[in-house]
Amino acid sequence: MTPHASSHPTTGHHPDPGQHDDDGLAELLELEAEILAPLLEEVVDWVAQHVDGAPRTVVDLGAGTGSGSRLLARRFPSAQVVAIDRSAARLERLRATAGAQGLADRVRTVQADLDSAWPEVGAVDLGWAASSLHELAAPDRLLRELHAGMRPGGLLAVVEMDALPRFLPEDIGVGRPGLERRCHEVLAQARWNAFPGWGPHLEEAGFRLAGRRRFGVEARPVPPGTGRWAHRTLRRALPALADRLAADDLLVLEHLLADDSPGAVLHRDDLVLRAGRIVWAARRA
Repeated sequence: MTPHASSHPTTGHHPDPGQHDDDGLAELLELEAEILAPLLEEVVDWVAQHVDGAPRTVVDLGAGTGSGSRLLARRFPSAQVVAIDRSAARLERLRATAGAQGLADRVRTVQADLDSAWPEVGAVDLGWAASSLHELAAPDRLLRELHAGMRPGGLLAVVEMDALPRFLPEDIGVGRPGLERRCHEVLAQARWNAFPGWGPHLEEAGFRLAGRRRFGVEARPVPPGTGRWAHRTLRRALPALADRLAADDLLVLEHLLADDSPGAVLHRDDLVLRAGRIVWAARRA
């Protein structure tokens, strides 16, 4: 979902490049969730096909601003959703948003660093980890503890971005073609959105793999708000690109990020939205 260390860099051991800009990150996450809502609903619907019965307790690991928690609460109306995050500010925002959407009695927040210990949240029927596991220093330990805390037959869904989102055409009319591709190559070298294939890790923790699937979207014209999402995404990546990207590419990128430039990403009519997710569903026997 975004060019930071992960789509929800909220539980992790590794520093979030924007950890001192909580409001900016929160806005970026909410923009992403709004624009990718159909894709994320498709993911949740697929996960729901693997759930046995109606879950009573759903846990969102690394809930961030709560877009996943709210989606899960709507998809499973009889469930209590427990949103776990280490950021008090993001949890406060999550409670406010859930309350505004009439979900205050369905969504409970727990502030916890999942690198320390699995919190006491009761028996879990469905776990949801969206771009949060790879942020942990010891994800295998957490998976074992989560497995132990799940009801028999419970399900865990692990969701990752299959690649950083892309917005720009190959040739943007200024500079060398392929700017966004080169930006993504630099970010990959910096280990942005790096994650393992989770299947073996889930099985080693005691889960039985129930399914794995990729979801994707490619849209033009783009949904409303995509320009703002692209602008915030590229701006958030700029510090990581500054010392690694070629000087001519940096000049073009700064041109794209200038609010008053006619070719700025905020004003372009040639954006193309390309984004995707990869999902593992694993069951506790």
